[in-house]
Amino acid sequence: MNQFADKRIVVTGAGTGIGQAVAETFVGAGAHVALLGRRLEKLNETANKLTASQVLCFSCDVSDRNTVNSTIHKITEEFGPINILVNNAGTNTNPRSVAEVNPSDWDRTIDINLTGAFNTIRAVLPEMRKQQDGIIINISSIAGVRASKLAGAAYSASKFGMVALTHSINEEEMDYCIRASVICPGEVETPILDHRPEVVSAEHRARILQPDDVAAAVLFIAGLPPRACVPELIIKPTSQIYR
Repeated sequence: MNQFADKRIVVTGAGTGIGQAVAETFVGAGAHVALLGRRLEKLNETANKLTASQVLCFSCDVSDRNTVNSTIHKITEEFGPINILVNNAGTNTNPRSVAEVNPSDWDRTIDINLTGAFNTIRAVLPEMRKQQDGIIINISSIAGVRASKLAGAAYSASKFGMVALTHSINEEEMDYCIRASVICPGEVETPILDHRPEVVSAEHRARILQPDDVAAAVLFIAGLPPRACVPELIIKPTSQIYR
């Protein structure tokens, strides 16, 4: 029997890119997956390619705590207690430097990338504690361990925060058998590249990580036995220098 056949997964930012690939991978492995994102039409496009009985779609801005709480409640009522949460929702700013970033863009980036992860974690934590089981996987970035001008100040700060949040969960929740992992990918071919200040060529997009590569890492972590926890995993394109 497939180990994910009776698992219930929540994936944020599931309409495109990494989140979409993660949702598709888990559904393919037999899990029931709730797709969360701000644009319901994108979620439905993903869901239409999957087994309908295994998928739920919810329009949800993770920075809105009340909406997150009500959405998690609806998912639990429909599917049952959540086993795995994948925090993938993210955004970035333009311009990106500390001197030039618009303060409202800074706030929005922190609200979605970092506070959004906190909101969803807080929403699933009570049931995970009750069932003495749960996996939280946060999709950060290499910019969360090596700040960079390319990623920008707000994005780097938010992704560093996701790393710290993950380690805090592991220290605080181990007695409840809850495990947290943070995946820090290098460059990935996702729609967020469209918003870089400079144009990203087709050749560059082809040689960097693809969403399925990160989804495979998520599935690896989720498939480990309860005694095993991967606190932090860095995955990068072979062509990208890590420094």
